[in-house]
Amino acid sequence: MSADVLTIGEAARRTGVSAKMIRWYEATGLLPPAARSEAGYRHYGEADLHTLRFIRRARDLGFSVGAITDLLALWRDRARPSAGVKAIAQEQITDLRRRIAELEGMARTLEHLADACCGDDRPECPILDDLAAADRGPARRRLAGGFARRGLVRGGT
Repeated sequence: MSADVLTIGEAARRTGVSAKMIRWYEATGLLPPAARSEAGYRHYGEADLHTLRFIRRARDLGFSVGAITDLLALWRDRARPSAGVKAIAQEQITDLRRRIAELEGMARTLEHLADACCGDDRPECPILDDLAAADRGPARRRLAGGFARRGLVRGGT
């Protein structure tokens, strides 16, 4: 094998993308099908490595497979206007901020539940009560208020 042709394992090592993900990227079309040896082994060149690094960085920034497909097409089109790239990036920023807000909401809920849990020898546990509740909507706030009425908040009787 020549020095500029790499096995999937070597491509994985050089790019930080696992061999399993490389095969998946090929299967989904993010990465063009690899050249094959006579024995059927995949072979990768420098252009493939560059594409894998691009995909890995885009995944690190949270882009979806669909967005990465669009970004790859724009990246390969040297005559592209940058407006399309910027629009995809701005969509990603909006999505990341939405997800951050959701995570912060989850953290607040868990903090509230942990504060309401006595953490003593009693079996009552508002955390488990919340996890077992069938309704996950606005009733959670009502349920949390019920913790205090039932004496399940820290310092309660």
